[in-house]
Amino acid sequence: MDKNTVIGLVIIGVILSVFTIFNQPTEEELKEQQAKKELTEQRKAENKKNTKEATHEDNKAEVKDSSSTETEVIDTNTVALTAEVKSTTPLASEIIRMENEKLIVDFDTKGGQISSVYLKEFETYHDFAKDDGKITPLALFRKGDATNHLIIPMDGKEINTAKEIFTVKSKTNDKIVFQLKKEENQVVEFVYHFNKDAYDIDYSINLRGFSGKVTPQNVVFNWEVAMRKTERLFSEQRRVSTVCYNYKNEGFSWLSEMGDDEEEAEDNIEWVNFKQGYFSSFLKAESSFAKKGSSFKIDTYDANEEKDWTHLKDFSTSLNLNLKSVDNASVHMNWFFGPNDDSVLESYNAGYEDILNYGWGLFRWINIYAVQPMFEVLGSTGMSIGIAILLLTFIIKFALMPIQWKMYVSSAKMRILKPEIEEINNKFPDKADAMKKQMETMALYKESGASPLSGCVPMLIQMPILLAVFRFFPSTFALRQESFLWAEDLSSYDSIYDFGFNIWMYGDHISLFTLLMAGTTLVYTFINSGNMQTPQQPGMPNMKVIMYFFPILMIFFFNNYSSGLSYYYFISTLLSILIMLMIKYFFVDEDKLKLKMANRKAAAAASPKKKGKSKFQERLEQMQKAQLEQQNRKKKK
Repeated sequence: MDKNTVIGLVIIGVILSVFTIFNQPTEEELKEQQAKKELTEQRKAENKKNTKEATHEDNKAEVKDSSSTETEVIDTNTVALTAEVKSTTPLASEIIRMENEKLIVDFDTKGGQISSVYLKEFETYHDFAKDDGKITPLALFRKGDATNHLIIPMDGKEINTAKEIFTVKSKTNDKIVFQLKKEENQVVEFVYHFNKDAYDIDYSINLRGFSGKVTPQNVVFNWEVAMRKTERLFSEQRRVSTVCYNYKNEGFSWLSEMGDDEEEAEDNIEWVNFKQGYFSSFLKAESSFAKKGSSFKIDTYDANEEKDWTHLKDFSTSLNLNLKSVDNASVHMNWFFGPNDDSVLESYNAGYEDILNYGWGLFRWINIYAVQPMFEVLGSTGMSIGIAILLLTFIIKFALMPIQWKMYVSSAKMRILKPEIEEINNKFPDKADAMKKQMETMALYKESGASPLSGCVPMLIQMPILLAVFRFFPSTFALRQESFLWAEDLSSYDSIYDFGFNIWMYGDHISLFTLLMAGTTLVYTFINSGNMQTPQQPGMPNMKVIMYFFPILMIFFFNNYSSGLSYYYFISTLLSILIMLMIKYFFVDEDKLKLKMANRKAAAAASPKKKGKSKFQERLEQMQKAQLEQQNRKKKK
């Protein structure tokens, strides 16, 4: 880490602090938010009152978790509906619950829409920490968090299905059909079909009788969700939450994860994804959504908003259904509600796995084609995830051992030449002799068979792997709620002591894996510090100071990161130290290496005719002559 990087990190911290201060809402905004809150509470109270009047007590069930309130539900196990139900408009909305082996879904007759989604196999960190021996289904969103509806422009007005009360036309154990009848035999039907033992639901929209009243290209489907907190570290889950989408021709894209963002569609759309850390909601069209009129948006919350403590962000999209007719039209889609698990996402053969943030370019390829396959093989054996990470680290480090060997030999050569290089520096102390010093140094490298670049190239080979795993572990679902040693959840930070208050730029806890990682990095830096030269020119940064500062910076940077990542870096650095010591004491004899370099220098000195000049040396001489001529011209002036 160079001086500019350190300065950059400090500037970023200052910018974020200033942004937070100036982004506080004004008094007028606070009053507006309070008015909206009161109106929302009033509407909730009215809906609850109407629902109680319309629903029989025997058809109620409670949906509970750590922060939920009572919601009236018609349980599919206790309510029998005939195959055909007479179309009558109820006085108020009802909640109808259906489920399969993976999902629990609540449907609201108001809008005929999905109201709540629960995942049976998973639970929030809050419920996981209870360690009560049972799984409390994880809520992706609850009643009031989401809406999915049609906007049908007609006769200068519009039909918004979210405001309409639908009837249940038919229902079986795995299928339900909602129907809305308007004047002149106009019909809207929403059909939901649960797939067996799967995270997805087939979804169809049927329109009849709108010909001549509605332009097909103007019918839009709106989907809005306020995703809920599910993980331990709220800030980290919020940071990686965003809206992703896949264009038919232009491919995968996404909105910014850092703040509010929106985009008009640039191509026809195959699917849209609302991603919230380790879980996602997808909506995929059988045939693409049209580009015209389609858009994506993500909104963050102000610090004083109520949702800022319970929800991640507001996700929304408007999708043109690409209809050719509205007289007897059907649109077929598929909804996915499930984990961001690579194997699960890949099983849908739709490119869903692209949402996993494994990095870009080379880093992503390393993760997909090297790190991930090895990790999956190790995990498939049934061993704990902590042991799998340990073995993965061993495999990677020993695969890179030849590179570390090359780096050590190069550093040993530079260490042997260090006294001679210092003599050259003392010989040419003036800036005017910089070219002569450079040429003599290069000649020394060539004669002895050493090169400073021979140590840099192997490091450049290792760096992509080091950076690739930085994205791999925080994005890997297999680490979620997996414990190892003192870390109860490898996908989140480990804590050996909680302060009870927050320390700026550090956190409210002490992560032991982070301290171990920083400690081994400090030891590794100390071992290699002998190869770092003190800058000879004033104003040049002292690399020794910077490299010792880096492990300290890591303590602050990684304290809130995935403990699985810190654990990997700790083991990786520890193995680097052990491998270096093995090479030093058992495989490389520095005395023999020194003798070999001396013999090479002697042979070069004995055969000056064969020595010749490299093209690089010739260019240096030309630059030196040009520099001397420029200095002479300045002196004459």
